[in-house]
Amino acid sequence: MSYMANKAKSVNKALEEAVPLREPVLKIHEAMRYTLLSDGKRVRPMLCLAACELVGGHESTAMAAACGVEMLQASSLILDDLPCMDNDSLRRGKPTNHIVFGEGIAILASDALIALAVQKAATLTLLDVPPERVLRTVQEMVKAVGTEGLVAGQAADLAGEGMSADSNTGLEHLEFIHIHKTAALLEAAAVTGAIVGGGSDEEIEKLRSYARCIGLMFQLVDDVLDVTKSSDELGKTAGKDLIAEKLTYPRLMGVEKSREYAERLNREAREHLQGFDLDKVAPLLSLADYILNRQN
Repeated sequence: MSYMANKAKSVNKALEEAVPLREPVLKIHEAMRYTLLSDGKRVRPMLCLAACELVGGHESTAMAAACGVEMLQASSLILDDLPCMDNDSLRRGKPTNHIVFGEGIAILASDALIALAVQKAATLTLLDVPPERVLRTVQEMVKAVGTEGLVAGQAADLAGEGMSADSNTGLEHLEFIHIHKTAALLEAAAVTGAIVGGGSDEEIEKLRSYARCIGLMFQLVDDVLDVTKSSDELGKTAGKDLIAEKLTYPRLMGVEKSREYAERLNREAREHLQGFDLDKVAPLLSLADYILNRQN
């Protein structure tokens, strides 16, 4: 928790500097900052920084990529909450972006955050990161939000509303949703950190596999919390997926089997990290446990 708190402090400072409020204050900048600087856990940027350090890099080198990944996450949250998507009015204990700024500005803020994320990653060249690493970093980030990532997952999520919960097809569809919608950005966080840090192809793929496991585990835990916790405890609207008849793990396999699956994914995630230095890998092992046991 101390490691996470220290990394979150560094990330928050960098994010604050990345979207400053200048005169004249533009509403679009306010909307970007509203979601980007809200009280998030900073799991993805922390994962990026930890992956970089694991392969021998430094926090200062990976901070631009870490901020870029968090900007993509903020962009996805704005879109996810829109009336045409999940239609949510509460996020991280506050009214969602479109409730405060209107749908038009919210969509533009989401677009702007994607552009800023790529721009931020491109500044890695100023830190003497080799151009091929910068290019790979940008490619991973863009892939994570396109039709190989978040867009594909969100489209499948919309298509899954009302789908039968009694077939293997439902579970396959759900896995597709969350490999793309949730795990893709966690993969991008780990992989970009490892790329910037100079990791080998073998190290990068180990971290990709680890991140995919914790990405699915993150969603499993999220689904369980959605049906076992209140809106006040979660900081977002509880039970909304049930009302919308969305595919969720508890709906398909029940709460207890969902928890068991999450525990299995935690074990698999840890296995993918075997062979790394025990001290350097400790934050990633602890992050997996944190995701498994989180309560909001």
